[in-house]
Amino acid sequence: MNLDPIREYLLETSRTAARTAEACAEEILGATAAIVEALRGGGKILLCGNGGSAGDAQHLATEFVSTLTVDRRRDAIPAIALTTDSSLITAVANDFGFDGVFARQVEALGREGDVLVGISTSGNSENVVQAFERARAAGIRTIALTGESGGKLGALADIEINVPSSETSHVQEAHIAVGQLIAFLVEDELYPRP
Repeated sequence: MNLDPIREYLLETSRTAARTAEACAEEILGATAAIVEALRGGGKILLCGNGGSAGDAQHLATEFVSTLTVDRRRDAIPAIALTTDSSLITAVANDFGFDGVFARQVEALGREGDVLVGISTSGNSENVVQAFERARAAGIRTIALTGESGGKLGALADIEINVPSSETSHVQEAHIAVGQLIAFLVEDELYPRP
């Protein structure tokens, strides 16, 4: 068996991470500041995405609500993944169409002062785009995690973290790394280590 494809894939993962560190550091800092401001003001984090990005939304919401490391106990940070309630998602999809599954939840759960994080490798996921439009109308700040093109979502976002890659798998890998990093930075800001 040839090891070259394994090495090349993992090397491209690391190259994408390095490019993301160079290209997106200021945006990551801005996203962290926006989330901290929202949380200090009594707001919460809403997260959404499709497919692997839905998994990332759930993963990151869990990191905020639970903890990032078991040796660091702190208060729960309010975060909700809009991807988890299958009854709600299928009802809204049936009654209003799938493009509205996240916007309807933003309408129901979001309040001015909250932050909506939308994850889309293409930046063109219509249900995430509609959620951002609803959030903007409600005074909810938006943070987009996108791939190289940015798509419609990048244009709508208050803050766009645009991973410099067009390869879906590497964009998704960078998204979860960026999300984890933001969670650590938010935690450090709200609950500094002694």
